[in-house]
Amino acid sequence: MRFQTELVPARLIRRYKRFLADCTLEDGSEVVAHCANPGSMMGLAEPGSKIWLEPNDDPKKKLKYGWRLVDHENGHFTGVDTSLPNRAVRAALEAQQIEALAGYTTVKPEVKYGENSRIDFLLSAEGLPDAYVEVKSVTLCRQPGLAEFPDSVTARGAKHLGELATVARAGHRAVLLYLVQRTDCAQVAMAQDIDPTYAAAHVLATQAGVETMCIGTHITPKEVRISAPLALVGPTR
Repeated sequence: MRFQTELVPARLIRRYKRFLADCTLEDGSEVVAHCANPGSMMGLAEPGSKIWLEPNDDPKKKLKYGWRLVDHENGHFTGVDTSLPNRAVRAALEAQQIEALAGYTTVKPEVKYGENSRIDFLLSAEGLPDAYVEVKSVTLCRQPGLAEFPDSVTARGAKHLGELATVARAGHRAVLLYLVQRTDCAQVAMAQDIDPTYAAAHVLATQAGVETMCIGTHITPKEVRISAPLALVGPTR
């Protein structure tokens, strides 16, 4: 997925109130950018970090910039917009680019299921069991090459795992798709020390038949698109 407008480089001054970031543009001017990420952003919001902002001229938006990327200045990037993974995965599903799910011909987003929940995507095709696909954005990296989820306690995430387990027991496909918005990781693990309840729920969901898929991304200041599958490894902490 290409960014709608050309990104501009900046330096992060501070992130605050979760959704706001003060930034300095290359010309020295300071702007406030929207941060579309409610998570902890552990390791990604250090003052002075090089980041990339997406300008907009939408009169309905109060802020004229959106924070999209962290530039690690070593050739690698992390995407911080948590709304982007669903858009990227939807495009990939519709183009049948995810091999394990390529047989499905109908992709329905935001379908109600379970107890007051919505599944990110419900996939269907003649002759195949329905597939319920939940997408999670992964940005945490505390060890070189290893992405971890979650980066903070997520009761909502544990609830989703329980809902998916119920779906799997009913005979449908239930898929938890971790989209790693980092270009410097080849493996994924559960951050058991951050949220042991979520890690335990993932084990139970797996035992119930929930499939886990980990997929990497290709990220540049021009686009973000899915790339190759990544390996899931056991907890390391």
